[in-house]
Amino acid sequence: MENAPRICIVEDEPDIGELIRLHLQRAGFQPRLFANAESFRVHLRRHEADLVVLDLMLPDADGMEVCRALKQEPKTATVPIIIVTARGEETDRVLGLELGADDYVTKPFSPRELVARVKAVLRRRAAPEAPVSVVAGDIRIDAQQHRVTVAGKGVDLTATEFRLLALLASKPGWVFSREQLLDHLWSGEKAVVDRTVDVHIKNLRDKLGPSGRLIRNVRGVGYKLEP
Repeated sequence: MENAPRICIVEDEPDIGELIRLHLQRAGFQPRLFANAESFRVHLRRHEADLVVLDLMLPDADGMEVCRALKQEPKTATVPIIIVTARGEETDRVLGLELGADDYVTKPFSPRELVARVKAVLRRRAAPEAPVSVVAGDIRIDAQQHRVTVAGKGVDLTATEFRLLALLASKPGWVFSREQLLDHLWSGEKAVVDRTVDVHIKNLRDKLGPSGRLIRNVRGVGYKLEP
């Protein structure tokens, strides 16, 4: 268990939090439960997390702001986040994805499904990518270190953003349809919503700065990376 992935659960409803913790523990993870955002922040100052299961409606903070803060902090920017909440509107889902969340689960949910999603997100993060490559001069992808640089400067990407860029870079100039991108990134394991790919592309472009313009939209088809 010492080498098992460390999962932080931020959930203020005791019954739901304990249910998640118990199922993750049975699945071989090291789960840690937090009833509010502050206790979770204190924990992160001294400990690392391999994944965060985050409720949006916390007693002392908005979960969206917690998600935003995690993605803006270099130490936690690449830690996968699965949002678990009763707020199931599409606007909330899209906002969560825009902030960098890797998955979004609405209550009520099956604990077994959540465990499967945790495993899927961690699998995607650990999956081997293409070898080191240089794309369009400025963008460099180092799959072994899971690192992307633009003009020599490091760029913090989520696991999903990294896989998306790696796929586009695997065939510069090739147009990938949204269906192909969704299948590559989630393989049917994610209950995706409309605009999911567009949201991740937007985030990726923003993080790549001027080089983000190399990711082109092909109207009515999908996306490509200019060679």
